[in-house]
Amino acid sequence: MDEPGMQMLDGVADMVSIQPEATVSRTAMRTEGGNVVLFAFDSGQELSEHTAAMPAFIQVLRGRLLVNGGDDEREVAPGDLVYLPTRLPHAVKALEPSVMMLTMITAARAADAIDG
Repeated sequence: MDEPGMQMLDGVADMVSIQPEATVSRTAMRTEGGNVVLFAFDSGQELSEHTAAMPAFIQVLRGRLLVNGGDDEREVAPGDLVYLPTRLPHAVKALEPSVMMLTMITAARAADAIDG
């Protein structure tokens, strides 16, 4: 059986559009190791506190977000990377119009998620 080849998406930040007073999401990629979902937030829009059944990474592609995870709260900008372990209560709020990439990792791959 052949191994699957490399997959690439060009311009992922442009795959979702910021809509007035809304949060928009779109699944960009589904793979054996996880999924990638894009979110576009207008300023002030948020994902209320919740938990997830798998670990995830948050990357801001445009704008600025306030991310709460457990007892920690951080402002996140392009170039930053946030890791959220399984079942950690977390929330996200847009401080300005923003685009975020959420990468969810299947539990089988979670141990290999961070190098070092």
